[in-house]
Amino acid sequence: MQYKLFQGDRISTLGLGGLRLPAEPGNPDRISREAAQQVVDAAMARGINYFDTSHTYQQGDSERFLGEALSRYDRGSYYLATKFYVTYRQDIETVFAEQLARCQTEYFDFYLLHCLDEGTIGPYTDPERDYLGFLLRQRDAGRIRHIGFSSHAAPETLERFLDWYDGFDMALIQLNYIDWTLLDGRRQYELLTEHRIPVWVMEPLKGGRLASLDRSAAAILRAAAPDRSPASWAFRFLQGLSNVQVVLSGMSSPAQVLENAALFDSPLPLDSGERDVLDRAAAAYLRTMGVPCSACRYCCAACPAGLDIPLLIKGYNEKRISGETWKIPGFSETRSAAACLQCGTCLDHCPQKIHIPAIMRQLAAR
Repeated sequence: MQYKLFQGDRISTLGLGGLRLPAEPGNPDRISREAAQQVVDAAMARGINYFDTSHTYQQGDSERFLGEALSRYDRGSYYLATKFYVTYRQDIETVFAEQLARCQTEYFDFYLLHCLDEGTIGPYTDPERDYLGFLLRQRDAGRIRHIGFSSHAAPETLERFLDWYDGFDMALIQLNYIDWTLLDGRRQYELLTEHRIPVWVMEPLKGGRLASLDRSAAAILRAAAPDRSPASWAFRFLQGLSNVQVVLSGMSSPAQVLENAALFDSPLPLDSGERDVLDRAAAAYLRTMGVPCSACRYCCAACPAGLDIPLLIKGYNEKRISGETWKIPGFSETRSAAACLQCGTCLDHCPQKIHIPAIMRQLAAR
């Protein structure tokens, strides 16, 4: 495993994201203790020492599980990060106390304001709420070591936030070779680099989509390197960005841990010829990829109709790409897109800025 120094700490360049740990059958908000412990153990064995979670993941069960799983290891052998999401709860003092208890720890190595975007920048910068002041006081008290934020904001909003406070230790952004242009990830990366803020990466495989690709894009990559997986191209793209400190991957099996960890044993950035190949594959994929949902599931808790929106969008994309939906487990059993109330409640909760009601109308029509 390759490591980078961060303010004196030696942190693995691959981290384990806590959003996609294996769940119990039929209950996506309850993590399978046995299966997920195997993932954590495999990560620790392969030298991964950075673990990321949030108060909102799996309705809090991600924090509870990681507290249980990591309690088997010396507290100094890993770095633990969690987040506060103002749209989910507003009382940061109560949430923070819950998080310490859930994670069975006396401090967090990294604590982030979660999901900065056009809707949350106001509350996060509100002087009366003083969220940043609270975090700075916790850092002074030794309960937080480093303060950061995660962002799904447009570059203009991100710049406003950095102008408001330029003392963050790190930032977590969605970055991959598709979103480099699709969501203006390049400018977000450049802004953080200009402000000398190290970048942590989420969604390096865009919710797993870049691990398989569509037929045309996969063929381009396979022709250039028959023995290289699509996922390796995505990770090597990020290894070429010097300000990337840690790449988070939501690994859900020991096999995924071993495969991904092998790609981070030594850096192997893409050369100029390989970048050209990847650009051609990305262009081919963008022509057919459909809706860029990353399956974060923030919309699900807000949906008054109780729709499994990521699953429905997955079916919508598969229908567009292959003309079929039978390959999508659970799609035929879930509540139909026709049940969408067209209320728009989901729109404020989607980091990808997808117009979900319009997609639900189109899917119902199909």
